[in-house]
Amino acid sequence: MVWKFEPLECYGRITRYLHETMKMKAGRILLLLLCLSVVTFGVIAGPQTCPASDLESGCSDSEEWRGEFFPGIPKIKYEGPSSKNPLSFKWYNAEEEILGKKMKDWLRFSVAFWHTFRGTGGDPFGAPTKNWPWEDGTNSVAMAKRRMRANFEFINKLGVDRWCFHDRDIAPDGETLEESNKNLDEVVALAKELQGSKIRPLWGTAQLFLHPRYMHGGATSPEVGVYAYAAAQVKKAIEVTNYLGGENYVFWGGREGYQSLLNTDMGRELDHLARFLEAAVAYKKKIGFNGTLLIEPKPQEPTKHQYDWDAATSANFLRKYGLIGEFKLNIECNHATLSGHSCHHELETARLNGLLGNVDANTGDPQTGWDTDQFLTDIAEATLVMLTVVKNGGIAPGGFNFDAKLRRESTDVEDLFIAHISGMDTLAHGLRNVVKLIEDGSLDELVRKRYESFDTEIGAHIEAGKGDFEYLEKKALEWGEPKVPSAKQELAEMLFQSVL
Repeated sequence: MVWKFEPLECYGRITRYLHETMKMKAGRILLLLLCLSVVTFGVIAGPQTCPASDLESGCSDSEEWRGEFFPGIPKIKYEGPSSKNPLSFKWYNAEEEILGKKMKDWLRFSVAFWHTFRGTGGDPFGAPTKNWPWEDGTNSVAMAKRRMRANFEFINKLGVDRWCFHDRDIAPDGETLEESNKNLDEVVALAKELQGSKIRPLWGTAQLFLHPRYMHGGATSPEVGVYAYAAAQVKKAIEVTNYLGGENYVFWGGREGYQSLLNTDMGRELDHLARFLEAAVAYKKKIGFNGTLLIEPKPQEPTKHQYDWDAATSANFLRKYGLIGEFKLNIECNHATLSGHSCHHELETARLNGLLGNVDANTGDPQTGWDTDQFLTDIAEATLVMLTVVKNGGIAPGGFNFDAKLRRESTDVEDLFIAHISGMDTLAHGLRNVVKLIEDGSLDELVRKRYESFDTEIGAHIEAGKGDFEYLEKKALEWGEPKVPSAKQELAEMLFQSVL
């Protein structure tokens, strides 16, 4: 709340009141003392701050503007499952210890700058629907700084200590690469100040898909000038991620693919992509960036076919080019479903290959065939996600980034908080369900019993790589027709559903 006062107006009003009611010399003396106190307080208090919605006042145009962006929104606290307060956590209790770690250390939540502060609600069929009160309609550096202040107020009120960004989301593109870098430096300097000692990027990345120069890709463009420009942009993005204390750096190849093989040399493009990633590894080491490099698989959209189609394809690419020890994967749930897999499948594939590095926590609409980037609210899916994370022992230095956006029809500032609270609670609920599964043990026992025939001498022989065909043929002739037990799939589903 901003308290506004005018000392002279105060004096006039109180004078008339006391003159009419008191009409005493002592009263007028008392009045004078009161108003002198008000004037003195005004001088000591200094300049007033402006609310975020006050775009007509002069102070809102200043780069150093310090308004409150989310007035009326308190710091979000844990109130438990019985709470009816939409601005509270029901399942996420950051400091609560579960399976030997604090909940905040299992989940390591992050706010995505692009969806939260650059999402407009626009789609191919309609204009933007979101007009946040702090926006002035420009893409200036001053506006970028204002958004950055909004970002950190949001993060602090939400109670998380990580955020993610694309370079061109947080600072405007310039007419030249030099101007773009200058704009980025100016905004990043403010971000560094606002972060303090506790907040840092979960990861940063370069936006190599929006500008027309990247219509054929960046690292896979047939034009060498574009390849060089993309390299320069990634170089700068790695630098600023390192400067801000980022824990990871992501490569999402939205344009790294093809529309038609008729005009594409796929082998050459894949080689170029590998050389690009090798150069990124070399530069990361040169500048002392200790963060993890992540590849984010996606099958298509905007390209017809993306080279990092899914987790298995990406793992094969990394092995082929000798990069398997330099990268991990950032698995996005909505991308998993676009590739014809479940999020659980993609996470397990990454985990079993030693490549699970981060999770972009979102989901898609099963009735829609594109990347809708909705907040994950399905408790069953969240439980499966957390089952893999617990098996992996956690995902640090990765975490859960909310690569998710409000629906087009959700236009209140409050909705930004409600969406994130819902997503955080869903994953926290999933983590609590995993504890129930582990403590009950029935599902684990069902799986163990299904494979118990391999817990024998011959099973161990096979798993040690000593089961040659002659030996196995001898056993098959000795045993005769095998008895095949039931998979108990319905029982497995029943046991899983019992904890939800």
